[in-house]
Parts: sequence; C-alpha cells; structure tokens
Amino acid sequence: MAKFEIIMPKLGESIIEATITKWLKNPGDSVEEDDALAEIATDKVDSEIPSPVEGKLIKHFFNEGDVIPVGKVIAVIEIEGDDDDEAEAKDAPKPEDTAEQKAADDKDEKKSLASPQQESEGLVEGDYSSASRFYSPLVKSIAKEEKVSLSELEQISGSGKDNRVNKNDILEYLKNRVEGKVQKPEPQSKQQVSYVAPKVEAPKVSAGLGDEIVEMDRMRKLIADHMVMSMQVSPHVTSFIEVDVTNIVNWRNKVKDAFLKKEGQKITYTPIFIEAAAKTLRDFPNVNASVDGTKIIRRKNINVGMAAALPNGNLIVPVIRNADELNMVGMAKRVNDLAGRARSNKLEPDEIQGGTFTITNFGSFDSLTGTPIINQPQVAILGLGAIKKRPVVLETPQGDVIAIRHIMMLSLAYDHRIVDGALGGMYLRQLRDTLEAFDVNMAL
Repeated sequence: MAKFEIIMPKLGESIIEATITKWLKNPGDSVEEDDALAEIATDKVDSEIPSPVEGKLIKHFFNEGDVIPVGKVIAVIEIEGDDDDEAEAKDAPKPEDTAEQKAADDKDEKKSLASPQQESEGLVEGDYSSASRFYSPLVKSIAKEEKVSLSELEQISGSGKDNRVNKNDILEYLKNRVEGKVQKPEPQSKQQVSYVAPKVEAPKVSAGLGDEIVEMDRMRKLIADHMVMSMQVSPHVTSFIEVDVTNIVNWRNKVKDAFLKKEGQKITYTPIFIEAAAKTLRDFPNVNASVDGTKIIRRKNINVGMAAALPNGNLIVPVIRNADELNMVGMAKRVNDLAGRARSNKLEPDEIQGGTFTITNFGSFDSLTGTPIINQPQVAILGLGAIKKRPVVLETPQGDVIAIRHIMMLSLAYDHRIVDGALGGMYLRQLRDTLEAFDVNMAL
C-alpha cells in the first residue's frame, strides 16, 4: 500500500499558517475523494481541507488547536498502489514530541519572570498583547523563544501586506542580531520621559447567580481584538449628512421586477450606494488611503469592503475590487454573489483582503445611523442608515412647499491623523449630491 501526504494548503497570498480547529476524520477512518479531513482557520477566514485521494487515514501529525505553517505535512492517507516509504513526512513532528515541547515551553515560560521595571518599560518577554500591529502566532512564538521584547519586535520592518512581519522577516532580524548588525533597543531613562500613559486594563467582572457564561468563538475574538486595536491606532471622528434618496427609491421600484426577470436576482439599494461611494473616492484620494508612521499611502485601486452580518452573529467584510469601474448591473451581481457566499462561509481568503474603504449598512436593521469603527489599515468607513419617509421643505420656483420624501442618514467615520473635518465633510457632501442627482430614467 502507498502513502499519500496531506499538507497544509496555501490559503492566500499573505497567509503563511493556519490553525486546525477540528479534525473531521480520525486515524482508521475511510476517506473518499473530496471528503473534508479537517476544519482550519486563519486570521482571515475559516475553511476545510478536502482529501485529494481515496483511502484510509492512518496518522495525524498535529492536534486540534495547533498552528501549522503552510506546506507542512499534517496527515497521511494509505491508498492503493506500490509501497513508498519516503511518502511519509520525514520532518513531521510526532504527537508525543509536540506534547514534550509544549511542556518544555511552559516550564521555560514560568522560569522567565520579569522584574517590575522591565514590565513598566514594555520589555516583558513573550507579552505582545499591547502590540500596535498584528503578529501571527508563528512570529510571536519565534519572538518569545528568542527573547525578543515587544519594543524590539515593533522596530522590525515587515515585508508582508500592510507592513506585517512574517517568518522570514524575524528570522533575518535574528540573524543580523547574532552577527552584531542590530542592537536591542535600550529603554529610555526616566529623565527622558516626561509622561507615561497608564496601562489600560479591563475591569474585573464577576458572574452573578443565574448568569450565563458563553466563551467567544474564534471569529468573535478576532473581531474584538481588531476593533480595540483600531480605536487605539486611529483618532476617530464621525460626520453625518442627510440625503434625499427619493429618486433612487422610485427608480428601484420601477426596475426591480424587470431586473429579477432578466438577471435572475434581486437588485437592492446596496450596489447603488457602493457605486456612488466608490466613484466619489476618485476625487478624494486621502480618504482612500492608509497611514504608515508619518507617510500617507494613497491607494491606486478603489477596493470597497462590504460589511456583512453572518447568521451566527459575527461579521465579515468581503471586498469588491476596482469598485469604481463596475456598472450598476455588474455591481449588483458582485454584491449578491459576495453576500451569498459570505453567509454560507464559502468566501476565498483573498476575497476578504486588500480593501481600501469600507461600507456598513445600519439600515438593514432599521437603525437611523451609527458611528462605525474604522477597518484598519484604512482611514475611513461609511455607514448607511435606514431610509424613512419624512416631511421636508422643498424649494420650488413657486415658493417653499412641504412634501413627503425618502430620507436617509450617511455617517463617515475617519482617521483624524490625515482626514480633517473639512475633507470628511466635502466627501460626504459630494456623495450626497451624487445620490440626490440620481437619474430616475436610467436604463439597465
């Protein structure tokens, strides 16, 4: 019998590792081609590993919860054919070795207790909870093993997406440090520090009698960390503007049945607003940007993230690439496709990366407006409120009149480091003017 190696697949351009969240097949189980072997998760998306062959699973090399680099052998399947001793992974760790290594790591962690002075200076080895950017579990593991402090880690220039430090970056840094080409940063003396901000800690919370305690799932933990990080990184400001969308409502009511019959799918308000927001970004490059230290990165492409609520209560943001280049039909189809696959957990990792601006729809839940949190490393996010009928004053050649109009509120949260109130207000005003001038006779 031959043996076939199952490796951790490459899940996206910037993804170098994944966590096995659940084994769906155990040693001894028969496996059909395309059977799901395991559920895996990255910081971007959850997925499954299908079997490319038919046979019997004979070995796992890792346990649930282990973080595995891309390309590593994770299991072996016995298949029909000639025996091949070399098919089994030579460098795959044995389960007992993994357990022993974990025990050794725990022992080392307990032995390395930091002094109060080190703790106040942010040099506690292995404590990276207050990091200003994301580090993968693999990078943090290497940093902890090599006694790389947080202040040292923060100075490493990353070659990954959004200046992310990957495995090669930290290994190259360690190589240079050993050779004396870099020096560990020295903490500032107390005389140089005029003010040290107190460390913010969450209050202690106790459960009362009858309270239900529910552990956050993995995605909710990632969302929570990302939201807290965004509030710490960007000084948030939110501006609001009212928009008369009566022409848009009348146009959609006129074309929705014909669109459904012709294209086989519904047209909602979302693609209309995304199209207008994307085209408006062309005139405001500082709103379609990122901040890297003291540098402003104005993005060439306009890739709009569309926040989508999942059935389990979590949130995911698929990205519409080059959104300013799509017409209304193309935008509607793209929105429906991404929203549908987001709800069924069938998005590809690359489809939730590379966004330059995000739109979230509060109106889906009948909320009038909201103050959204910026999706880092972007600098702005647009909130869409509910559309409501309201009496408003209209100016006509014959004088002012009161009329019933469809009104909605737009909210723009922006990073005040590079987007001031004037720029945020000008973007909202031009977007409002574009929406209110919508051609009610536009043909699809």
